[in-house]
Amino acid sequence: MLKNKLTVLTLSIWATCFCGNVVAQTETSTNKNTKITRILVNDWTSQIVLSKIVAHILTSMNYQVTFVQSTSNRQWYKLKSNLADIQVEVWQGTMADKYNQLIKSGDIVDAGNHAAKTREDWWYPEYVEKQCPGLPDWKALRKCYKIFATPKTAPKGMYLGGPWEKPDRARIRALNMNFKVIQVKNGDALWIELEKAVKQKRPIVLFNWTPNWIESKYKGKFIEFPHYSAECENNPKWGLNSKFPWDCGNPKDGWLKKIARSQFQKEQPCAFELLKNINFTNTMIANITAAVDADKMSYDEAAQDWLNQNKALWHSWIPSSCN
Repeated sequence: MLKNKLTVLTLSIWATCFCGNVVAQTETSTNKNTKITRILVNDWTSQIVLSKIVAHILTSMNYQVTFVQSTSNRQWYKLKSNLADIQVEVWQGTMADKYNQLIKSGDIVDAGNHAAKTREDWWYPEYVEKQCPGLPDWKALRKCYKIFATPKTAPKGMYLGGPWEKPDRARIRALNMNFKVIQVKNGDALWIELEKAVKQKRPIVLFNWTPNWIESKYKGKFIEFPHYSAECENNPKWGLNSKFPWDCGNPKDGWLKKIARSQFQKEQPCAFELLKNINFTNTMIANITAAVDADKMSYDEAAQDWLNQNKALWHSWIPSSCN
């Protein structure tokens, strides 16, 4: 999911360069002009590029667009406080709790799912299976944790986590695993450490997700933890450990949603209908991510390249009643 290189200044520059109808906006400004759509921009590649693709489509419908930079945690406050209008890539694995809270409170509305199915969990490169027999079964990690140890974690094995809030420490406790979580500051750092490990054929287990370009470059597998259930999160009596929650993995085949603040569909019905129609697949998102992170295109170039190659598709997303 990821690049953390944005600043408000670069967002404004990039917005201005991408299309004439994109305007810069501060966090404290309000949406007085109902033809201005404020798109949340998070800190990973696919979400950034998808946001820019949606911005282009909206401008083709004579909307003005502004990008609102936000962390994945703070975006909920911005939607609730009328500081942003839409988010085009909401992942179940990391965002389900906040999504459910704001749906229940009526602060956001669901604009439907993408066709893409998601997964976010522990992952290892394929060669590690020879060093830790029994993988991808999670129980294999309990036997060979020492091969994952580093100076920071010894005698425990290291699990390299992303900068996002995940229940990894709770899972380690609940499943009685001899691992310590080391979190990186941004998504790029995960791939830097993965590349170092792959070159040395060194054991590593780290946070990964799909759709993602990594799966097209490195062969690997997700750790198969006990199957996820909603009860696993808050009912200690569920599952293998009767004392602690999170004795399970993350959801498999998770949803990928689009959302809007609660009043958006009334204020901008055509833009909301467009948002509902937008639909990306796993392959599309993986290719978009690879264009930036592997092929070194800029976010603008990747967005424009996709738009050029998929004109019929994105034109079909524009509601006929809004032409």
